[in-house]
Amino acid sequence: MRLVTVTREREGAPIADATRWSVGRIATVDVVIPVYNEERALPGCLRVLRSYLDDRFPFEWTITVVDNASTDGVLRVAGELAKSDDRVRVLHLDRKGRGHALRTAWEYSDADVVVYMDVDLSTSLDALLPLVAPLVNGHSDIAIGSRLAPGARTVRSPRREVISRCYNTMVRLTHGTRFSDAQCGFKAARTDVVRPLLAHVRDDGWFFDTELLLLAEHNGLRVQEVPVDWVEDLDSRVRIVSTAMADVRGLARVARAKVTGAARVPELPRRPEPRSAHPDAVLATREGGLRRQLWTFGLIGLASTAATAVLYALLRSWSPPLVANLIALVGVTLLNTEANRRLTFAGAGASPQRVHLQSLVVFALYYALTSGALLALQTMVAQPSRWLEVAVLLAASVIGTAGRFVLLRTWVFPS
Repeated sequence: MRLVTVTREREGAPIADATRWSVGRIATVDVVIPVYNEERALPGCLRVLRSYLDDRFPFEWTITVVDNASTDGVLRVAGELAKSDDRVRVLHLDRKGRGHALRTAWEYSDADVVVYMDVDLSTSLDALLPLVAPLVNGHSDIAIGSRLAPGARTVRSPRREVISRCYNTMVRLTHGTRFSDAQCGFKAARTDVVRPLLAHVRDDGWFFDTELLLLAEHNGLRVQEVPVDWVEDLDSRVRIVSTAMADVRGLARVARAKVTGAARVPELPRRPEPRSAHPDAVLATREGGLRRQLWTFGLIGLASTAATAVLYALLRSWSPPLVANLIALVGVTLLNTEANRRLTFAGAGASPQRVHLQSLVVFALYYALTSGALLALQTMVAQPSRWLEVAVLLAASVIGTAGRFVLLRTWVFPS
């Protein structure tokens, strides 16, 4: 890392806790912009950003441009722009990687809140203040822009839309996350929170954002989502296939870390337990009576069984029965487990990762029962009709669903 231009020193030493400002002190915010061969885009970006921060941003700010091992003249351009404004500084890195750039800049920063945005300004700057404000007032620990949250408006190709939604659905199903958009290039964090997390984030590429959020949520931090207006940059240099494969490997690696306990970050500041000024107040909890669980489980089960039958009938036109049954069950069971975790057995069970691992065992038993029923049908009837197969599958599903409820209630989600 090479520091090219530094801002002037602020009065007073920076403090670690962004929730405890001294009287009259203004929070400091560092906006980090990683760039790789963005010689033409950078001047316009900084001009628009500085104008917004000067006119509409109530906090003391700096901009840090991180030259991510560029091969064009972006470092020279950034240095010239920094000379005209001592609130702009430049870092030069000899190794590529978006995660590496953010890690370096955030560890270096002396601001109370650090922000990250893309140089193309795909995300409207109107969302910047709503992104930072919950961190400054102490309500949240990390804030992220979301292109998928209610109220967000996006302009992008159908291909990018499908890829984004599939990836974020996979993140939610495999890790039980609450945030909707892991990789929007518009995020902010309290510095005292993000630094302990950075020591546990292993990825230095595109998976950096997702890993950071997974660790934050796993450790009980509060992640604030802000719906954004976002327009796709047609000059994006993300390699979709290789990035997707790296993301899948990253999701598996973080899941292992959660199961083994390696994902715990003991150095993080802890939020106080909720309290009430009234001495007789109690924390509200959701009651999990058997009747309510049966009703909720039954409704989810009916929807899942119908979805399985429809999906099986569609897949059966080009695949053998056991393969069609496996694909249909895997897809529907992931959604079924997550729905039961959130609705039927809310507040019970272990971590989402352990829940999904235990549910895989329940799924294996369920698959063995339904597949066994199909195999038995094949041996008893030479050429069963498609609808007879579906009827047998439905009957086996009803029996298997009852067994699933017992195992989920007593083993996966014990109260």
